[in-house]
Amino acid sequence: MPYFNLSKSRLMNKGDLVSAIADKASLTKDQAESALTAMLGAIEDALKQEDSVSLIGFGTFSVNNRPAREGRNPRTNETIQIAAKNVVKFKPGKKLSESVN
Repeated sequence: MPYFNLSKSRLMNKGDLVSAIADKASLTKDQAESALTAMLGAIEDALKQEDSVSLIGFGTFSVNNRPAREGRNPRTNETIQIAAKNVVKFKPGKKLSESVN
């Protein structure tokens, strides 16, 4: 039974993506999973080095540094320090944006 999120749209998980890759590229599921794992690993390694990954037509993955800041605990209204961290950003490419709309 497929999983549906609250907005009633289908959620594609890694297994579904592996199956789709295997079908579209005429690969076995093991080969498709290896290719997907290698691709995701390469993207992750590049982002760890704070490099950007640009897939023309699809989009660009990049790392953005979020500095330390002051926040508030909404329950107690107490001021807290929020640590600095790196966050991953994704900017969709023109072709992807046009195909979704």
